[in-house]
Amino acid sequence: MHLVAIGGSDAGISAALRARELDPSVDVTVVVADAYPNFSICGIPYYFSRDVQPWQSLAHRTHADLEATGMRLRLDTLATGIDVAGQALTVRDAAGTESTIAYDALMVGTGAGPSTAGIAGLDELGADDGVHLLHSMGDTFALERSLEERQPETAIIVGAGYVGLEMAEALTVRGIRVTQVQRGPEVLSTLDPELGLLVRDELTRHGVEVITGTRIDRVGREAGRLTVAGDRDGAPFARSADLVLVVVGVRPNTRLLTAAGATTGAGGAVVVDAQMRTGLPHVWAAGDGVVTHHRLLGTTYLPLGTTAHKQGRVAGENAIGGDARFVGSLGTQVVKVFDVVAARTGLRDHDAADAGFAPRSHTAIADDHKRYYPGATPISIRITGNADDGRLLGAQLVGARGAEISKRVDTYATALHHGMTVAGMSDLDLSYTPPLGSPWDAVQVATQAWERGAR
Repeated sequence: MHLVAIGGSDAGISAALRARELDPSVDVTVVVADAYPNFSICGIPYYFSRDVQPWQSLAHRTHADLEATGMRLRLDTLATGIDVAGQALTVRDAAGTESTIAYDALMVGTGAGPSTAGIAGLDELGADDGVHLLHSMGDTFALERSLEERQPETAIIVGAGYVGLEMAEALTVRGIRVTQVQRGPEVLSTLDPELGLLVRDELTRHGVEVITGTRIDRVGREAGRLTVAGDRDGAPFARSADLVLVVVGVRPNTRLLTAAGATTGAGGAVVVDAQMRTGLPHVWAAGDGVVTHHRLLGTTYLPLGTTAHKQGRVAGENAIGGDARFVGSLGTQVVKVFDVVAARTGLRDHDAADAGFAPRSHTAIADDHKRYYPGATPISIRITGNADDGRLLGAQLVGARGAEISKRVDTYATALHHGMTVAGMSDLDLSYTPPLGSPWDAVQVATQAWERGAR
């Protein structure tokens, strides 16, 4: 049997590894559009901050590691068409030569590309001008060249999501004065504004100028300086800098599958079922190019590396005859911004209301460990529960880097996965020692505060 996986990132490599793990006799070919298979795109900001050096360290596995599993890698090879009836993939190599690869099963993990949000000027100005997108190793090398050759003193980052915030930190620690422009009312729009404000305060404390409520609609150049322009709360807005970085989200890469007859759904992503089947015979798909089953919302589009890994594993198993299922995401995310960590899982009020729940949210502040032991720091925790039956629907947390925010959000994610109530959180037997926690952990202090407010 010959399995062909398209894509050298999370979904494609996970599918290939799973197939080889379950059946070492399966012939696996991975088609990769560039020369960097299995690199951590999520780690790119830490390369720019110089926490991770050299760039080769970003590889989850080396080329040799991957080939040692028995898979074949076709690098710098672009998949250009799928012949569904003939079970053949058309590809084009770096020299422009086209060929076909026959398959018994095909897994498409073409992922997503950077969104430009309709910003004018990005077609005319690019990396050579100091205007950058950031979504691949090629983008990474281009930005590093700009930083080394142009030696910018100032930078504008358009977007204040996860990558935007991480890059604000990375450029700041390299001595660049950063202005961060956000369309919404607060940075990190996946959090409620009252918690996003805590992240903004951390940015400001480290010298980042944060401008919210601002829509950028064009990038240009005036008098040798790069400019961004748009409107801020209805008034004209313009700002200039030596370097511009646009990180305003992603859009799914669907061309290959839709040209073959696949359908699209939420977010313009390709529709797949729980087994990652596309509806096309012998074709599976996974990762940032496909829809996501959310355990509370149903079908949505939620591109996350963790989700891509899981979906790819399911697709790889099923492509060789298995019956695995992707059981769903909760949108669990975490980000470090200087010395603060912000995390979320599940739903916020408006998400829950749109899904037909009767949400009620409450914010509590709890210490990460017993206050009498030195170094205790507060964690702001916002709990969302269903007023009708007390079911836990979501949690948001912001606290110091050492406060185990990521592990605490994982506790809430586990509870959400199993449909627990807010009250049921108090029954959890969580660990305790004064330097690390309290008899009632912070996650339980917050849920108990929600309960008191519900009475």
